[in-house]
Amino acid sequence: MQHTKEEKLEALGRLIDTLDVLRVKCPWDAKQTNESLRPNTVEEVFELTQALLDDDSDEIKKELGDVLLHVLFYSKIASESDRFDLADVADAINDKLIFRHPHVFGEVKADDAEAVSRNWEQIKLKEKGGNRSVLAGVPRALPALVKSYRIQEKAANVGFDWEKREDVWGKVSEELGEVGQAIASGDQAEIEAEFGDLLFSVVNAARLFGVNPENALERTNRKFISRFNHVEARAKENGRELRDMSLAEMDQYWNEAKHLKES
Repeated sequence: MQHTKEEKLEALGRLIDTLDVLRVKCPWDAKQTNESLRPNTVEEVFELTQALLDDDSDEIKKELGDVLLHVLFYSKIASESDRFDLADVADAINDKLIFRHPHVFGEVKADDAEAVSRNWEQIKLKEKGGNRSVLAGVPRALPALVKSYRIQEKAANVGFDWEKREDVWGKVSEELGEVGQAIASGDQAEIEAEFGDLLFSVVNAARLFGVNPENALERTNRKFISRFNHVEARAKENGRELRDMSLAEMDQYWNEAKHLKES
């Protein structure tokens, strides 16, 4: 269902009014602070991520509402001490979007998404009060897999990248060999370091071939869970415990799961 701009603004206004009332009349809402809300915000973002992975429109709509509520809540808290309000938040992101899209609102030319990304990084470096380093904008708290992808993406946007994407496989092979050497040495710290290098190179390869490694790994996680659940279910049907089965027996059920998925 499509709504007009006026209808969207009216709906947002109703939500703002509801939050204003809750902030005054609900004991729980009234006592919330940035710090108390922060863990809930993290949880809501993960729930939205789950809904997106499930491609469940009803859940996506619901979780987007939860995230929107948190945006409004933080803005409301800030407005109570005259720091900023929702209008300031909206103006700030609007100004940023216009400034960072000179190919739309200015004279800069960008013919494809890759050119836009390169321009984006260059613009951010020039922004007043912006990041002093290309990589400074990568949050330290990001999960390692996501962080490595963002680091490589940002470096590539300023030209630090392979000339031909196929060349990355040589690096992956090199890192795999160094893992083997580290294992042979028995030095656990070195083994960990080399595994890190190998993972970093695989993430780089995924990026170069247009694959988001987080999405790819989650897809494999889900596939493994589905197949393993089938193995557990089949074992239970036959009155068996997995710990008492041979790997060959479990592989038989695993192959069943693969066949069921493919058929």
